[in-house]
Amino acid sequence: MTESKMSRKGRFVAASAYPIVMALAYASFAVFSRLGLTTALSAYAAVLLGAVLITWHELKLPYRRDWKPAAAEVGADAMYLGAVQIGVPLLLSVTLVVALADGLRAQSLVPGNLWPHQWPVWAQAALMMLAADFGRYWLHRAFHRFSAMWRLHAVHHSPHRLYWVNVGRFHPLEKAIQYCLDALPFALVGVSGEVLAAYFVFYAVNGFYQHSNCLVRLGPLNYLIAGPELHRWHHSELPEESNNNFGNNLIVWDLLFGTRFLPEDREVGPLGLVNRAYPMGFWVQMRTPFMPDREGAAGDQ
Repeated sequence: MTESKMSRKGRFVAASAYPIVMALAYASFAVFSRLGLTTALSAYAAVLLGAVLITWHELKLPYRRDWKPAAAEVGADAMYLGAVQIGVPLLLSVTLVVALADGLRAQSLVPGNLWPHQWPVWAQAALMMLAADFGRYWLHRAFHRFSAMWRLHAVHHSPHRLYWVNVGRFHPLEKAIQYCLDALPFALVGVSGEVLAAYFVFYAVNGFYQHSNCLVRLGPLNYLIAGPELHRWHHSELPEESNNNFGNNLIVWDLLFGTRFLPEDREVGPLGLVNRAYPMGFWVQMRTPFMPDREGAAGDQ
């Protein structure tokens, strides 16, 4: 939708909704914590509020009306959201992190002095975001560069339209690899649960917006945040456009390494893979990266 076709109210919502929703998510996180909820429950409640508000934004002011998903898509993407985006990190948290942390403590190898625990929570969360995004940036570039890794990552690029629920469309093996960079190292150096939760709230709410069908105009924030205006180009069908904007939460590493891409004279075209025969079902996508190359299996970019 062009600026000229938007009402004054629409322009206001497009420009202000993202920061307002993020502020409300963090405000609710603080309120729920003060009311006595655990840190984890407070974070999940804040993220749920963000999801509700972003859904409302998608319905009231969509970026493209033809991106409205079919019921079958929503069902498959909801399975990804529950099983991969939530289930895999929880499973790894209670197995891998606990086992490694216990082993390191038993050997007196816990590097507690590597993290500025004395900083305010917001400053620690910001540092974690910057550091985690550095690793995720290079990992994301590798998933686009190396064919074996691309076969996994093609699952995430398979949708032909974006809406917030398909933020979780990742192969679980790729999600596990991501976890080893964006959460595991920080848990092992003893980053507090409050800091991890504050990071998670931004990670989740920004991720929902990043993949949403919401009409937004982030303006100068597009030089800091990896938001929807930038991330849509990363899902372009054209490799020369999609091989950009690798940032997970922030766009600063793309700026530094020359991969930020946001044309001002046009909107993004068709999304998805060049291979339009790539299967879209949840269970078939679990095995597609490991199938012999044939039409619909390779997921060519």
